[in-house]
Amino acid sequence: MKHVTSLNQNNQEPVENIGKARKKISILGATGSIGQSSFDLLKHNSERFEVDTLVGGRNAKLLAEQAIDLKASCAVIADETQYRDLKNMLSGTGIDVSAGEGAVIGAAGRPVDMTISAIVGAAGLKPSLAAVMAGNNLALANKECLVSAGAVFMNAVKHAGVDLLPVDSEHNAIFQVFDQKERDAISRIILTASGGPFRDKTRDDLTHITPEQAIAHPNWSMGAKISVDSATMMNKALEIIEAHYLFDMPANQIEAVMHPQSIIHSMVEYQDGSVLAQMGASDMRTPIAYALAWPHRMKTTGRTLSFDEVLDLQIRPIDRMRFPFVQMAFDAINEGPARATIMNAANEVAVDAFLKGRISFLAIEKLVADVLSKIPQKTISDLENVLSIDHDARQYAQEFI
Repeated sequence: MKHVTSLNQNNQEPVENIGKARKKISILGATGSIGQSSFDLLKHNSERFEVDTLVGGRNAKLLAEQAIDLKASCAVIADETQYRDLKNMLSGTGIDVSAGEGAVIGAAGRPVDMTISAIVGAAGLKPSLAAVMAGNNLALANKECLVSAGAVFMNAVKHAGVDLLPVDSEHNAIFQVFDQKERDAISRIILTASGGPFRDKTRDDLTHITPEQAIAHPNWSMGAKISVDSATMMNKALEIIEAHYLFDMPANQIEAVMHPQSIIHSMVEYQDGSVLAQMGASDMRTPIAYALAWPHRMKTTGRTLSFDEVLDLQIRPIDRMRFPFVQMAFDAINEGPARATIMNAANEVAVDAFLKGRISFLAIEKLVADVLSKIPQKTISDLENVLSIDHDARQYAQEFI
């Protein structure tokens, strides 16, 4: 069993074996924020990595440019209306081109050494599972895989015997300082949160927030959906649930704190009082590089911390009344996996509606809470259960809107 909760991080390859064979890589979500950061690292480390497959959403032009630059074997776009454009742009390159949900899942199942899973939202669940079932090690940047289908997904990873490496900066940070051999000596894991663009605003200040304001994150460059999740702190709520599954930790051994500077990415506290923290610049290329090169390290093309300047490290508790999604996450862990599935599905519908100007910023929280109150607790035993509960939650959310 080689998933993240049982990896031996001290099991290093002999130095003489490093670099003898290039790792074959696929990227699911190549045109998104994580995908573009991954592209940058792979382009500057072509001697270490070979790119097999790139999967994009709807940006055919960018996907074609990436596929040509990285000499990919296969390019797939989820939006079928973009197929002709992608086909024309890659004509004569020898790169296989396809489109649609089935093609995305098929491409995810192509055998490679590592798949970077960066499709945003529950849409990334089936492709990520396809990669795992194909025996591909997974660098996971899609937190919804574990939030929506945590036990199902982790069972698939265990059964396939693949390595699951977290790419989210918080979970990647924990992984780097989580001593698997001494897990019984760990008191708790501590996720840090920047608080987003509205961390110092009151509830009254949030009444008339616009989508443009919500996606303007002060520290990180992210896509619109994730930026809104950061503003509501749903992003941290999802990460709390993700950490529960990744590190096999109960809710009472998980904490989240506010750290506006985003320098400490997360911490692990041990029984002897030691707190080990991973620090770095606010640049996703650092955790992506760690996952790509694991169990070794590689030079990043991103920013690094400068110790020529004073680092202001402020840490304070998260006000769970001000950010109710954080408490919802802990409640979801204790109530059962279906609650997290419902919470995630309702939030995806709510954020989409907010970005389209159909509901207010504060209505995102109300919608999720209302959907959670309407759907009773259900048992999750397989992927079909997950998809059924997800579907019901989205229907309720649409009715609310």
